[in-house]
Amino acid sequence: MENQYIEDDESLISLCHQLSKASILTVDTEFVRTRTLYPRLGLLQVCDGNVVALIDPISIEDLGPFWALLTDPSIEKVLHACSEDLEVFLTQANCRPENLIDSQIMMSFLGHGLSLGYAAMVKHYLDIDLDKSDSRTDWMKRPLTASQIEYAGADVEYLYLVYPMLKKELTQTPWFEAVQQETALMIERKFTPIDDSQLYLNVKMSWRLNAKQLNTLKFLTQWRYQQAKKRDLPISFVAKDQTIIGVAQTLPKNVGVMAGIEGVDVLDIRHKGKAMLAVLKQAEQVDEEQYPEKIKRLDEYPGYKQTFKKVKAFIANIAKENEKQVEVFASKKQINQFLSWHYQLNVESIEADKIDVLRDWRLTFFGEQLLAQAESNFSQL
Repeated sequence: MENQYIEDDESLISLCHQLSKASILTVDTEFVRTRTLYPRLGLLQVCDGNVVALIDPISIEDLGPFWALLTDPSIEKVLHACSEDLEVFLTQANCRPENLIDSQIMMSFLGHGLSLGYAAMVKHYLDIDLDKSDSRTDWMKRPLTASQIEYAGADVEYLYLVYPMLKKELTQTPWFEAVQQETALMIERKFTPIDDSQLYLNVKMSWRLNAKQLNTLKFLTQWRYQQAKKRDLPISFVAKDQTIIGVAQTLPKNVGVMAGIEGVDVLDIRHKGKAMLAVLKQAEQVDEEQYPEKIKRLDEYPGYKQTFKKVKAFIANIAKENEKQVEVFASKKQINQFLSWHYQLNVESIEADKIDVLRDWRLTFFGEQLLAQAESNFSQL
């Protein structure tokens, strides 16, 4: 295949005109994310079977022609383990891809485990050992070395060769549509806006707090997230979980008291103590009737452990009948999501069609049966 390095707008337009005629494109990204909230895009890779192109987003002013390819529903896009790539597309251009499929998900439905790496997939299908020594490259640094360019190109070149084999194998099973739906679900999750008013639910140990403390934690997590977005910092760089939990529990009146709270990070208090005190004052203005409800722990719900085992065994049996690992059918997190919804624990407003095991292919294979069993409180499982 021809190799191209694209580093100006005119060349990108010409390349994308050529790629727009393709039926399949394999795509990958390289990025850096060490001290930022958002990934910093260092390179875009694409292959149409004739050309392997590396697109330099640092040199190019307008990546619009490339984003247009990703949103073209007539072109099938293939990526491997695309969760972080989707985040790049979202944060760089709010570009939601159309007609995209994830080869790692394809591999999971073919019995290769949930998270088979790209190199292992290439080895399995092409018997080629990829050199991964450049995987920790600083992709923002220029110029790129020859080995870095070769490494980046291989991520789309071999995927283009593997994909027809994968697709042929998968279309001989009943699972191709399920893979498409799983990829679509991943995209949906990535492009669903974050509700910062609910972030407090994700903080470890938040279940220990009473309603007033939870209200304070809610304000602190919103403030932390907004600061992280504004300054493009990892959330923990604004304030760590143990700091905001400690502050919410103690409700200190000054920075001195705040610094003495067990478990807080001293640097958090030094740099953000006054800002957090201002947040506490905002939280104090909320009426008690508007406080969040105390968090109910699923693992403390009566009979939870026995019910979880029953549900997992039920799903595992159906997965085995279909020669699949139970984790492909439902992870622990997905089972817990369903049980939290069933028991109405902290998810009262979630509709059934937003529960993973009650939608798409899972609903057909076991979700409807599971829902019927839930109505009898799983007594027949």
